[in-house]
Amino acid sequence: MTTNNLKIASLFSGCGGLDLGFDKAGFYVVWANEFDGTIWETFEFNFPKVKLDKRSIVDVPASEIPDIDGMIGGPPCQSWSEAGAGRGINDKRGQLFYDYIRILKAKQPKFFLAENVSGILHPQHAKAFTNIIQEFKNAGYEVSYKLLNANDYGVPEDRLRVIIVGYHKKLKKKFEFPNPLKSKPVLKDAIFDLRLAKPAKDKNKTNGDVLKVPNHEYMNGGFSTIYMSRNRVRGWDEPSFTIQAGGRHAPIHPQAPKMKFISQNKRIFMPGKEKLYRRLSVRECARIQTFPDNFIFKYRDIADGYKMIGNAVPVEFARHIANKICQDLSGISEALNYGQIYQRKEERDYVKNSLAKYQS
Repeated sequence: MTTNNLKIASLFSGCGGLDLGFDKAGFYVVWANEFDGTIWETFEFNFPKVKLDKRSIVDVPASEIPDIDGMIGGPPCQSWSEAGAGRGINDKRGQLFYDYIRILKAKQPKFFLAENVSGILHPQHAKAFTNIIQEFKNAGYEVSYKLLNANDYGVPEDRLRVIIVGYHKKLKKKFEFPNPLKSKPVLKDAIFDLRLAKPAKDKNKTNGDVLKVPNHEYMNGGFSTIYMSRNRVRGWDEPSFTIQAGGRHAPIHPQAPKMKFISQNKRIFMPGKEKLYRRLSVRECARIQTFPDNFIFKYRDIADGYKMIGNAVPVEFARHIANKICQDLSGISEALNYGQIYQRKEERDYVKNSLAKYQS
């Protein structure tokens, strides 16, 4: 079996970082789903051959998804984030994990991959996370999960994420995570060759197509006391801080010196060097997340560019994991087909019953 025959569906696709990583490993994305309208133009521009379903995943019957060999996706992470409210499964966004499992249970592909923030492993979410893993197992899968740093897999950024991979039990295989690479990229490897970035227009609107390097523009505006409570500068010889989904929280460009410590939870820009402190541009963030320069982000408000990139799975990180899955499945017979399409009512009852079981 060649990887060109491995068809996958992508749920909660975002702008397609996970999709592109799997595509680079030779998988074929045949169907994708994304509900956020600010992302659609970017996804469709960069994946013109992929059918993009724009409904909420709760409204998508599994029967309308093509036959697939694998399913990938990162259910919304805000509910599990340590920096956010941390409501987990009690948040409707957190409950979308069960819609992911609902579709997996119905389609029965050879494998699945789910990605989420490290906060999902926090003790306050232990019961919910244990239940999610058990539901994956109940759906017919041998499940592996691990907290990984994307910097160990070709990404010039410290980015901790939980990766869950399941192989169908009939394959009689268990996924083993690839070993970290020996060399770790740093900021100089990613963005040193980029020249002067352009500030966004008034009200942080995009400069549009006039930019010589697409998306090489940065957000204007002040820095909050929360932002100034920590050093936000990494040097050229270090990996970036985690690229977040909000432009206001984008790291400072490494041209600037480290911020000066004043007192606990208070730092300032180095006196006399203030002009060197600017946020990383949208393209610089994309480079750090290992998107190629020909991957173009479409937006009017620059905040939407940062959001798409910050929520994405780094492309190289995804590719390394996809390569391992490809190797594992290379000897599997093409004849394997475990699909079992449920009726829509059965799918909805699964989600409702799963939540009731957790909340009891």
